[in-house]
Amino acid sequence: MAGQNLIPIHSVPARRDPSIRPTRETYDALQEAYDHFNGELFDDQLPNCIITLKRQSRSYGYFSGKRYVRKDGVESDEVALNPAHFQERSLVDTLSTLVHEMVHQWQHHHGKPGRGSYHNRQWAAMMKQVGLYPSSTGTGGGKETGDSVSHYIMSGGRFIGAVDVLERRGFRIPWAEVPIIQPETGSEGTTEGTIPPTGGKSGKRIKYVCPVCKLNALSRHDARLACLEHSVEMLPAD
Repeated sequence: MAGQNLIPIHSVPARRDPSIRPTRETYDALQEAYDHFNGELFDDQLPNCIITLKRQSRSYGYFSGKRYVRKDGVESDEVALNPAHFQERSLVDTLSTLVHEMVHQWQHHHGKPGRGSYHNRQWAAMMKQVGLYPSSTGTGGGKETGDSVSHYIMSGGRFIGAVDVLERRGFRIPWAEVPIIQPETGSEGTTEGTIPPTGGKSGKRIKYVCPVCKLNALSRHDARLACLEHSVEMLPAD
């Protein structure tokens, strides 16, 4: 009989599990870490901000001052973390990125940031003060200032001590992004999560835009451009 295997429309559906709250669990953990480091490393000098999860190629995170505004005119900074790296990096490394961006936030409110994306000596000095050593290579011997500067964790520094306190509390970031498995070469169509080629023939110039500040530039269709101010890849415009 046709339709005999259909599920009755009035059958009782499976109920959602109210104990699983991915959004709250993730953002509560990030807010807890932010509050902890704000007190331990910055003497609570940083204003609360919006912490976002943004998937940006070749970037662990970024800071953007006064990026959001509430309906009543109150402004908020943004500290963004890239969830694509939560799985592959250790908890301490992910938290070091959070603090790295918090140093940018501290300088935005209490210091003098370098022009554009330049990491100046004041920023580098504050990084050392909180227990992260600035380095263009992410290891010893790298340049401490410049347009693109990472860091490594100082043994016995204030940051690692603050992390130890969090870990003794059982702190964790409970959710991590599942890595996207790319389709095999030669498969037809596109897979959700992959980006199809953009632009026309080789040599044709197309527009690229920074997803943070909307800086734009023209280049060939297969170019890879980055916004130095926010350390993120510029994406082809729609």
